[in-house]
Formats: sequence, C-alpha cells, structure tokens
Amino acid sequence: MPGAPPRRGLGDYDARRDFSRTPEPAPAAPGAPVPGSAGRRFVVQRHRARRLHYDLRLEVDGVLASWAVPRGPTLDPDRRTLAVQVEDHPMEYAGFEGVIPAGEYGGGDVVVWDRGTWRPAGTDDPAAAIAAGELHFDLDGDKLAGRFALVRTRRGRGRDQWLLLHKHDEVAQPGWDPEDHPASVLSGRTNDEVAADPDARWHGDRAPSVAEERLERRGGPAAAGAPVTARRAATPAELARLEALGDGGRWQVGGHRLALSGLDDPVLAGRGREPPVTRRDLLRYHAEVAPVLLPWLAGRPVEVAGPRGRGGNPEGDLVAVAPRWVRRWTDPATGRRRLVVDDLATLAWAVGHGAVELRPWATTTVAPHRPTWVVIGVRPGRDTSPQELALLGGLHRRALEYLGVVGGAAADGRGGLTVWIPVRPGPTGAELTAWAGELVRSIAASVPDLVRGPSPDGGRDRGARLVHRQSPTRPGPVAPYGVVGRRGAPVAVPLAWPELDDAAALAPLTVGDVPARLARVGDPFAGLAERAQDLPTLRSTPGGGGLPATPEGSRAASMSIEEGP
Repeated sequence: MPGAPPRRGLGDYDARRDFSRTPEPAPAAPGAPVPGSAGRRFVVQRHRARRLHYDLRLEVDGVLASWAVPRGPTLDPDRRTLAVQVEDHPMEYAGFEGVIPAGEYGGGDVVVWDRGTWRPAGTDDPAAAIAAGELHFDLDGDKLAGRFALVRTRRGRGRDQWLLLHKHDEVAQPGWDPEDHPASVLSGRTNDEVAADPDARWHGDRAPSVAEERLERRGGPAAAGAPVTARRAATPAELARLEALGDGGRWQVGGHRLALSGLDDPVLAGRGREPPVTRRDLLRYHAEVAPVLLPWLAGRPVEVAGPRGRGGNPEGDLVAVAPRWVRRWTDPATGRRRLVVDDLATLAWAVGHGAVELRPWATTTVAPHRPTWVVIGVRPGRDTSPQELALLGGLHRRALEYLGVVGGAAADGRGGLTVWIPVRPGPTGAELTAWAGELVRSIAASVPDLVRGPSPDGGRDRGARLVHRQSPTRPGPVAPYGVVGRRGAPVAVPLAWPELDDAAALAPLTVGDVPARLARVGDPFAGLAERAQDLPTLRSTPGGGGLPATPEGSRAASMSIEEGP
C-alpha cells in the first residue's frame, strides 16, 4: 500500500487506509519530527461518516489515542456518553479537516470541532492508566474545559467500550449539548461547508511538513502556512458576512449564530470630524484582534461595561440574557455570576450585546484568590509631559531588567501607561501589593520631581501617580487590546519597550488603527499572558534586597505613591 512507513503503534491505522485515495495524513517515518507536537495536545473532530459521531483524540506517547463518541463530549456533568476506543492515529491527524472519499474507511466529512491541550490527573503515566481502564484528565480547549474521566466498561475485539463523563467542577454546564456548537475551531466552517468546498487536503504520499495543500476558498485563497491557534480571529468569510448584514440579522461566527441588532447605531462619538463608532465597528475590531485579546480574558471572570457616562448594558443584564453556550462563573464568596470570555463567539456575543470595556480579574476561575499578574498604572498628572511619561515607562523597564523580571508596558487608552508583569500563582493580593509598592517606591525615589502626591488644594495631581494595589477579586484595567469607552474608541495598546524611547509612541490609537499596527509590528505581548515567573524578594519582605533608594528618595516616594485602584 502506498505511503510512508508507519510510526510505532500505528500499524492498524496504516493498514486500514490507501493513502493514494484518502486525503488523511500518512504516519511519518519512524523518528521523523512532527511539527508542533511539543506538549500534550488533544483534538475532537466532528465526523459525518455512516453515522455522525465525534472523535476524541489525546496525545499519548507520540500518537493520538482515539475514541469515537457517538453523542459527542459534553460539559454536562450529569450525562454519561458512550466512547468506543479505535485505533491510534498519527499526530499529523490533529490538523486534518476535509472529506474522506466515499467507499474509503471512515468516508465522510471531518471538521476540527475543538482542540487544545490536556493534562492527566492522578497519574504520570496516561498510557498505563488507559491500559488499566480508567483515565482522569483536564482539557483546555476552545469549547471543552475542566475535568473529564474515561472509564472502560466492556472489552471487545479492538473496540473496547468506555464511558466518557465530565466532573462536577467550576466549568461544568448542565444541559450543554455539543450539537449547539457545530462549527470548526480551525476554519469556522460547518461540516456542510467543508463537504461542499474542502479547504485543505492532505497528501499521504508526501512528507508531513509539506503534506497539507491549502485550497482556494470561495472567498479567495487561504494563507499558505498561516498558523492556526485555538483562539482564532474571524475568518475572511465571517467578516464578509458581518459586513453584508443590514442593521441587524444573524451572524455565524466562531461556530455560533448570533442575533444582532442596531449594527449601525453610534456607540461612541468620533474624534474631531471622524464619524461615530458603531456597533459594527466594534464587532469587526474584536473579531480581528481576538487571538491577541483572548489570552488576557480566557479562564477569568470578566467585568464588562458600556460606554463611559452612558451606562450601556450592565454586566448583570448580560449574564442574565446570555445564551446557554456562554460560560458563566459563580463567585463562591458573593454568589454573583460573571461572564467568562473564552472564545471568539463569546467575545463577539458580548460586544454585540452592549459590552465596550472588558476588564479581567487578575485571577482565574480555578484559583480566584491567587493572582497571575501584577499591574502598575502610570497616570500622568496635570504637568506630566509625554516625554516624562515615556521616561517613567522606561524606568519600569530598567527596574524589571535589574530584577530579572519579564513584563511589558501598554498605552492605557486614557493618556497613561499600564505595566503588566506575569506571576506564577501563589502569592496573595496583599503580598503582590507590597511587592509592587516596593518597586514603585524605588522608581519614584529616582525621579521625585515627576511623581507627586495629591495637591494641597485637593485638585488633580500635578505630577504622575503610580498605582500599585493588586486586588485578586476585583477587575483591573481594560485588558491589553481592549477598548476604552471614550470618544473615538481608543485601545489599550501593548508597546515594545524600545518604543518608549520615542514619546510619539504614546499617541492614542483607536479600533481603526490597531489591526494595521498588528499586521505591521506584530504583538509585543506575545506569550506574556501565559508566562509564569516567580518574583524576587524586595526590601520590605524577609530576606529582602531589591532596588536601592536613598533616605531622601524614600521620603519623597512615601508622599507620591498611591494604593488606590
């Protein structure tokens, strides 16, 4: 049979397929590298063969351990679903989306329904757990999340039967039905659309690195070699459908159909002679920047707000009217429900229903009292020039470099800066507040004339303020790439540190400017939201050290640092 030699453990997969006929990927030669296979990946493919089913595949020892799930995986903790173990698949299969010809094994259309990473629970040897008949694991995907279990119930000749279930945890959603979310997370298309116009074809007689042929869509050619991420942007076809809507209608995006209205209503006034910013403008922007915005929102409680000064839809209203597939989280301390904006469809739904500002907590729903970042606000005073603001940002850069800490600065959309410092979960909010306080006191001590406290007459500060309080259970600033609800729809724009050498970099950018900037310079914050680092001990904590400061500088700093939000 044509095709490359099978990888160890893939003989059954290889024997069932004629790679001169099927577009499915052939296994790589033994020892050949598999692009992008670092870490444990999972994929769920929605497969319309003789019968519709979902294929759950978990990366185990270099292959995809696979189960056919007739009713599909679910977040409903009260539903047990049959899962039939099938042959292991090669890692290359994780990106397969297309049509298997009729008459071939598994003939039918396939979409990548969900994908992401997974972690075994309670074992360091998932292969042994599978062999023993019980595997507990956590999924982190676009649609599926939380703790799952596979339990073998019956052995068969090559087709063992298992039960797949979701545990009662913080992301469980009673009544959640996979058929309410049919579209691909890779292309945004449904099985019908893939069947009518396959977007990708695998050539099993080619090396894995060049096996995928990108075909032209009806909307134009696909980008060759473009990376596909779980948190994707809207496709060109999805954006075209948004533009084609009248003032309202149904928009299919990210696997969900959203009911929208008032798309051409002004939401924010324009700057100067510019036209107002409409709901359609905001939807288009968020759909384009979703891959760089969602890492700062996903897995966290998010406070949403309408335009400043106009109320908009309060968060409670959005939570109450959100469709069943939108994830909520209940704060165990207060009983209040909050939105969790994990994917493109949820992001688009929230913006389409009144959200303008998105303010994530510094903590996740899994550990709501352990922040994963420190944020320091640099707010200019009445006398602060752009050059002085840039200088203050540069001082934060040098302080972090001195400490060996990674962070980034963003223009906050209000004329100031925010400095974002990722943290490995562990320290409390109070501990991080103390750490940030020591840091900004040291910075303020070096430029006491630029950083001042409130003026004696109670008016606005003449000097800049450094805001360092860290609250684990309150929303922080607008997320990086988030919109500020002010005239013109300014954006909280991440900056590369060298950009602070030029005060012109602090000029405000709006939703009309940022997509072009991303295309030109990329994302200076790439990977920052997911980074975990331990912070060094500073002066006021046991065993401290930290940045030097003179007694005079310390006195000046004590007058110029605020803890307030």
